[in-house]
Amino acid sequence: MAGLAASVLPRLAAAQEVRWSSGSGKPRFVPPPGATDCHFHTYDKNYPAMKGATLLPDDALPDDYRALQRRIGTTRGVIIQPSTYGTDNRLQIASRQALGPENFRVVAVVPEDISDADLRRLDEQGVRGVRFNLGFPGPLTVDSLKPLAPRLADLGWHCQINMRPKQIEDHADLLASLPGRLVFDHLAQVPQPAGLESAPYKIIRGLLDRGKTWLKLSGPYVSSKQGAPDYADAGAVAAAYVKAAPERMIWGSDWPHPSEKDRKPDDAHLLDLFAEWAGGEVVFNRILVDNPAELYGFPRATQ
Repeated sequence: MAGLAASVLPRLAAAQEVRWSSGSGKPRFVPPPGATDCHFHTYDKNYPAMKGATLLPDDALPDDYRALQRRIGTTRGVIIQPSTYGTDNRLQIASRQALGPENFRVVAVVPEDISDADLRRLDEQGVRGVRFNLGFPGPLTVDSLKPLAPRLADLGWHCQINMRPKQIEDHADLLASLPGRLVFDHLAQVPQPAGLESAPYKIIRGLLDRGKTWLKLSGPYVSSKQGAPDYADAGAVAAAYVKAAPERMIWGSDWPHPSEKDRKPDDAHLLDLFAEWAGGEVVFNRILVDNPAELYGFPRATQ
């Protein structure tokens, strides 16, 4: 981290509290222009939850997220449809409009039998992928990947996958057979304490080596056994991913951290942890700016 610490000036600014985030300080490492948070959600009780939804957080609105941007220094983002709303993507699309469509994209959830016309309509609304949130009850299943993946690939979209470790083991052959890009949430939930020696990690590494799989360096608390504040066991997995394929890593805050009900993480500290996993300024900038631009179709950031 010496190179990154030496070349990125610490940010000195007033503390700022943000809803659904602990702490109030700024990150030590300043994100570059065009830095992208590739995983966050909005919630609003004016939009009906899907019947049977298990995550029902309080409101987390675009203005709340703007406060997070001001605190951590990102300028672009990707709004991810949460399990709460099923295939009703209206809130995330409206949130994109509120935040600024030029700097935000959406990953949606769609019915398996969605029409081509509806996919094109979503594309015009800034959608660039479909989330298969397979650890929660929802409209898409593992079996939905096979018919949908080719159609999404034809659009230039990706399949965003959130799987439990056992699901990764059970469906390794299917995952390897899918066309187009795959993007795994939350370090692919590699189980601890096995970590780098676990079967799911080895399966994901095999997919990475094939060249079409991407990883989100997000949500270390999902799999960590060592826990806050540094999630060192999950961090070792993240650093190994970065070393293997820095050109296909992206970072996300996972704000408002819907799975963390007792105490929300410190988002500035999470960004600093990611800077440590990246290991240097060139990779830090690539993961925050260049990789999201390629995956989500953002224009090149001006320095």
